[in-house]
Amino acid sequence: MMTAARLAIGAALAVVAIACGDKGSSTDDTTHVMNFDTSSVRLVTKRDTLHLKLELARNEAQRTMGLMERRHLNENAGMLFLYDSTQPPNAGYWMYRTRIPLDIAFMDSTGAVRAVLGMVPCTATLIEGCPSYPPNVPYRYALEMNAGYFAQHQVAVGDVLLVHDVPAR
Repeated sequence: MMTAARLAIGAALAVVAIACGDKGSSTDDTTHVMNFDTSSVRLVTKRDTLHLKLELARNEAQRTMGLMERRHLNENAGMLFLYDSTQPPNAGYWMYRTRIPLDIAFMDSTGAVRAVLGMVPCTATLIEGCPSYPPNVPYRYALEMNAGYFAQHQVAVGDVLLVHDVPAR
């Protein structure tokens, strides 16, 4: 993401954080700054069909917030980032204010997995201090799950998220 955009996003998030006040060190994963629609979605691997309960990040504000400040994700829970058009290979994700390690799978318009990466929380106080995780492939969807989930369930390039399971807006 461009530096000016990162600064604008950082400023907006600071305002949200101040407005919401300090929630302490709660590990309650039900406290969210933003609401997301949810959907039950299937991920078909060579070995199994995984049933996932996903939050849907459909707009720019939701995609920017993502899983920031979450302290816990249930085992088969995650977030699906949906785009109206294909994203370029260098459009990476960052872990600014993300408190838990995550895996991310990037998928094409058919839901086929094209890349899988592991991401670690960023402890920097400014967005500029956080690395970006680009997939190096074009993508239409990105799926974040707990770190190790994809390896544990042998999710690999070529597996398919059944995107028709996701309800239309």
